[in-house]
Amino acid sequence: MTNDALRQAMTRARLTERDLAEACQVDAKTVARWVAEEGRTPHPRHRWAASDALGVDEGMLWPDAIRKNMKTGADREVVAVYPYRSACPRAVWRRLISGATRELTFAGYTNYFLWLEIPNLGTALRRKAERGCEIRFLIGDPESETTRRREELESVPLTVSTRIKVTLDELAKILKTPGIDMRFGDEHIAMSVFVFDDEMLVTPHLAFLVGHDSPMFHIKRQQEDGLYDRFAYHVAELWNGGRATTELAAQ
Repeated sequence: MTNDALRQAMTRARLTERDLAEACQVDAKTVARWVAEEGRTPHPRHRWAASDALGVDEGMLWPDAIRKNMKTGADREVVAVYPYRSACPRAVWRRLISGATRELTFAGYTNYFLWLEIPNLGTALRRKAERGCEIRFLIGDPESETTRRREELESVPLTVSTRIKVTLDELAKILKTPGIDMRFGDEHIAMSVFVFDDEMLVTPHLAFLVGHDSPMFHIKRQQEDGLYDRFAYHVAELWNGGRATTELAAQ
């Protein structure tokens, strides 16, 4: 089948195959093949030159090329994938935290690394809360059987319960701020989800490995019932089933 859209655009622009070839710096026979074969897609720089010469959008001339470069499936909400959580740049964390205005949820089992990698996190969270941002921490119970079993599996000097207690010490400084809340929960031991308004970072924890050695997915909400909504449901259910505590806020 011929590329009728290209042929019609050339007619409207009053350009011959040779004229268009000169504009795109290709052989006239190449343009003839573009016209004769609808499925033939030129190199991007040639598509751009042709669309400029004809005064039309390249998507009108070669729609398949545009579709191939656009995510339209279930994975279109995936912004980036990191083989290790530690490979995610700190700048990404800082941007997501500073950009959030409605919700910040940290559903990591220990959340220990946050206080090390993000300078003045407590101060930033307090200011966020004062401006109306809802901030939630879902943390593993340092005294639970789940925590004890995980410590045996990881077998590292800096134990899970110790890492949790670091987070609890930091939260004790800011939990009196309205808008900042914390709950204990053990069901998210195998996966951490961090929510920043319509974006999130998700880490499925690999067997026997600590969080920074597990992969991470950066997801941005683009549709109803997509990846973002599925993980958001997961976090909501865990939070609703979490155990509230007033001990830290009273300190």
